Amino acid sequence: MPTTLTEDQLAIRGAVRELCRDYPDAYWREVDKAERYPKEFIDALTKSGYLAALIPEEYGGAGLGLTDASIILEEMNRSGCNSGACHAQMYIMGTLLRHGNDRQKKQYLPGIASGDIRMQAFAVTEPNAGSETTRIETKAVRQGDKYIVNGQKIFISRVKQSDLMLLLARTTPYDELKDKTRGLSVFIVDMRNVKGKLDVQPLDIMINHHTNTVFFEDVEIPAENLVGEEGMGFRYIIDGWNAERILIAAEAIGDGRWFVDRASKYASERVVFGRPIGANQGVQFPIAQAYAHVEAADLMRFHAAEKFERGEKCGAEANMAKMLAADASWEAANVCLNTYGGYGFARDYDVERKFRETRLFSVAPVNNNMVLAFLGQNVLGMPRSY
Repeated sequence: MPTTLTEDQLAIRGAVRELCRDYPDAYWREVDKAERYPKEFIDALTKSGYLAALIPEEYGGAGLGLTDASIILEEMNRSGCNSGACHAQMYIMGTLLRHGNDRQKKQYLPGIASGDIRMQAFAVTEPNAGSETTRIETKAVRQGDKYIVNGQKIFISRVKQSDLMLLLARTTPYDELKDKTRGLSVFIVDMRNVKGKLDVQPLDIMINHHTNTVFFEDVEIPAENLVGEEGMGFRYIIDGWNAERILIAAEAIGDGRWFVDRASKYASERVVFGRPIGANQGVQFPIAQAYAHVEAADLMRFHAAEKFERGEKCGAEANMAKMLAADASWEAANVCLNTYGGYGFARDYDVERKFRETRLFSVAPVNNNMVLAFLGQNVLGMPRSY
């Protein structure tokens, strides 16, 4: 496992950190309070080329590896920013890159790389299916040179801030399938020119992710917007999960380091009963322990990313990286809030904002219990638990 970064990776980390300085705590506090999209931040990231990190150079992207992309997202969160406003483009890009045809890549990737086209929406989750993705009910029925889509999705973020949406829909009825992992297909939905009714209803949730319920009523999708082979969409989605897990792990690690940095600094400066509170082991030790757990999760992140980039199987490592990083970040969040005490609940200190944001990683985009189920069944060989 790499313990040091290359010069290029260190340069990426430094450049992202410098960019993020233009968007300090006060900026994110205002964005969060107004529940608005951080357009200025996203525009700056796009102009810098960081949102196109995983797009090959032939399509106008940076052509970087997954490790590099993970460093970008980690540094955003460590700097106090919220990478959730833009991370989807990175981790759903693989579906189009690996399974899209040449026409689709030439049509969309250059515009995504330049920022002329936004692809931030990924429509998979449904109210009745939850984590049981093979049970989704949204249907796409072929009619000549188009598909007609009807159904409902939930917890779909940044729909109104996107031009393109990747949609997973059912193309074969569940009861007609022997292999239940088949019968689902992936489509590119161009929301700039929707035929039919696409109704987007914002959800009022505890974090500023612009999350929605989306209703499809006779929405037409050109057949040429089918990604890959009909009925193989679930496999395509799974294929991208390892990259997603690793990138999410990096975001959680960034948050964890932010919490540790803030807690240790505050503990060193806050004086109560004539001494810094960090001189008390009851304050100092939990911060140190959180730091150790974040660093351990970071090693698993790099190990998983390295295996991914070598083309090796890395499902176990990617899932463990996500789970360990999410747990470590949440531990660090609680330690930081405890360190600040009552001030931690005051918005001016930003702890409560990051506290809310990092809590998501234990639940989404995959619940840590599902990670444990994966490890128990697929790595340790125990009976299926669900």
